Amino acid sequence: MSTPPTLEDREVAAVAMKGSMSSRLLPQTRFGGPIPWVIAILIALVVIAAAGGLSLRNLAENARADLSDAVTVQIAEADAEARTAQTQAAADALGNSSLVTSVRIVPEDELEALLEPWLGAAAASEDVPIPALIDVELNRRASAQEIAQLQSVLDTALAPLAGEARIDAQSDWLRPVYNALAALQYLALALIALVGFATAAAVWLAARTAFSNHRETVEIIHLLGGTDAQVTRIFQRSVLRDAVFGAVIGLVLGLAAVWLLGRQFAALDSGMIGGGGLDWNDWLVIAAIPVGGVLLALITGRITIGFALKSML
Repeated sequence: MSTPPTLEDREVAAVAMKGSMSSRLLPQTRFGGPIPWVIAILIALVVIAAAGGLSLRNLAENARADLSDAVTVQIAEADAEARTAQTQAAADALGNSSLVTSVRIVPEDELEALLEPWLGAAAASEDVPIPALIDVELNRRASAQEIAQLQSVLDTALAPLAGEARIDAQSDWLRPVYNALAALQYLALALIALVGFATAAAVWLAARTAFSNHRETVEIIHLLGGTDAQVTRIFQRSVLRDAVFGAVIGLVLGLAAVWLLGRQFAALDSGMIGGGGLDWNDWLVIAAIPVGGVLLALITGRITIGFALKSML
């Protein structure tokens, strides 16, 4: 049966538990262990997922902003001369509307260039009638009732020419794209949640293993008068060092991957993809990821050691 510590032993232990000496009571892990590198990989994945989700959000918002106040008028007429007359009449009628800021008749050569990848040489052939298109810019986002009023204006203008026109809201064309982008954003959020759970699980496992390896040392510290709070702080220092190291490495790896992906998408030279750039608010969110990872590791480590100490009682 072990004898209880004397008053002198308790005083020596109290001094030993203070300052830098307390860090020597338990063997400290080094960066060669797996946990810092596991945290680095997980943080890098979160950075990539967050950057992708933010980029998709910006892409969808910019596309909506660009197309919410625009409509397209389509005039399908096989006869070229009649189509030209109807197109001009429709453009003149729309130009007199207070809701319309600009009207542009899309040139035929531009339409042929757009259809050539799908129709080939037939896009420029007179045997394939191409509908006339009119791009209309509005001074605000039009309601369904206002779109119906514009349709009525077109019907009135084209009635003498026995023509018909159809108004399409440009934002409606991309509705499936918006839905797909939203699904990808939710997928990024789900990935971030799963990686956060994996980070907490890795820290929990590492803390439990470290505590089990040094359980006898912790019992000796208790016999010498050490408190649970002092023991917890010793383990937290190790968790903090490993988490900070892993978070910094993970942030660097994640930013490098985001930079490489950004260069690849920028090489596509697409106007729509260009709207998915990250602004300074997005970069602040990304910069907060390693901080959040370190806090998650500290909280998980503290809870894990706390339960382990209670199990010793």
